[in-house]
Amino acid sequence: EAVVHKQTKKNVAAGDGKSRRALGDIGNVVNVRAVADGKPAQIQTHRPLTRSFCAQLLANAQAAAVAENNKKNVCVNVEKAPAAAAVPPKRSVAAPAAAPPKAEKKEKKDKAEVINNNKKVTQKEGSPKKKHTFSSALTARSKAAAHGISNKPKEDIVDIDGADTDNHLAGVEYVDEIYKFYKSAEHESMPNDYMHLQTDINEKMRAILIDWLIDVHQKFELSPEALYLTINLIDRFLSVKVVPRRELQLLGMSAMLISTKYEEIWPPEVNDLVCIADRAYTHEQILIMEKTILGRLEWTLTVPTHYVFLARFIKASIPDPKMENMVYFLAELGIMHYETIRYCPSMVAASAVYAARCTLKKTPAWTDTLKFHTGYTEQQLMECAKLLACFHSKAVDSRLQVVYRKYSSSLRGAVALIPACQNLLSGVVSSA
Repeated sequence: EAVVHKQTKKNVAAGDGKSRRALGDIGNVVNVRAVADGKPAQIQTHRPLTRSFCAQLLANAQAAAVAENNKKNVCVNVEKAPAAAAVPPKRSVAAPAAAPPKAEKKEKKDKAEVINNNKKVTQKEGSPKKKHTFSSALTARSKAAAHGISNKPKEDIVDIDGADTDNHLAGVEYVDEIYKFYKSAEHESMPNDYMHLQTDINEKMRAILIDWLIDVHQKFELSPEALYLTINLIDRFLSVKVVPRRELQLLGMSAMLISTKYEEIWPPEVNDLVCIADRAYTHEQILIMEKTILGRLEWTLTVPTHYVFLARFIKASIPDPKMENMVYFLAELGIMHYETIRYCPSMVAASAVYAARCTLKKTPAWTDTLKFHTGYTEQQLMECAKLLACFHSKAVDSRLQVVYRKYSSSLRGAVALIPACQNLLSGVVSSA
């Protein structure tokens, strides 16, 4: 039994040695033994095991093993051995201390050899550094991404949601994703160019209807969301169904009824709409048209309208009250005219902000913050912005005066009285 126990211990020791030698290639395990008083003992280290330090320990251990094989009880210590030098494998023992010049030269030479050996071992140990690991690849990729993001100074883009961090209704955590979704979904709810399909109405009739609806919207003191949704429902319905001239106003009243039910807490009653239309239509006709609109549009009412983007882009422009009123004035002029139907709501909203800044001579006309939040460059908005500036210049002489009077009031900063931007009208925009 004693023999078996000893044999088992030998096998375990041999297995441990193999494991240690395999792990020693990684550089995390040091299997080095020194000679102290004729007995092997492990070297206790009290510092991080760097590659250069491991190489130094390995060189010391090799020198100690050679000394032990030669049956010379010599303790190798390069730094702490003033009288004796390390004994290389095939070199005779150093001369006694009585010959100072030769001993010093030999000691320096041996030290140089040990240092050279250490350098060689360090180079061999350091060669795996060239290997690329997953962690190094991910780190390099993260640095590259961070470098790409930080190419433009952060101070150029203002954090427009910083003041709303504690406002849970603002949804600061989700607002960027929400507007990305709005921009991807706005084309699905855009009306088509439908006027060539309508046989009994034209662009001028549509403008008269929108002008009247803006007046009704103002008298009922409804929310801007309801106004923009009303116009969206009208255009989408006219894209899929031919409407006779006598029912065009009925379409507008029923669309406003639907939008106010959707957006308002206290929407106007059907009888209120009958009265404001001077009883041109009955209660039953309005409800029938309401059902027809919802059926044709498949009850799709949750759509990104112009107002959704106006609210965000105005916030990104860091506006004052005059700037905000000017943006809404240009936007309402835009939706009243059929020419803007070919532009998506986000582009009309961004163009209104850009044209308003040009009209009020804000510098720069288009900031990095606006470019970041709108997703449009100054060149992309130029065509639509020129169209809005043209509507602004003609508003004072137009027969449709509701929007012009609305924004000529001092309550809205009298922004309609400000002349249109001549740079946009002439096609030359000064970029600051």
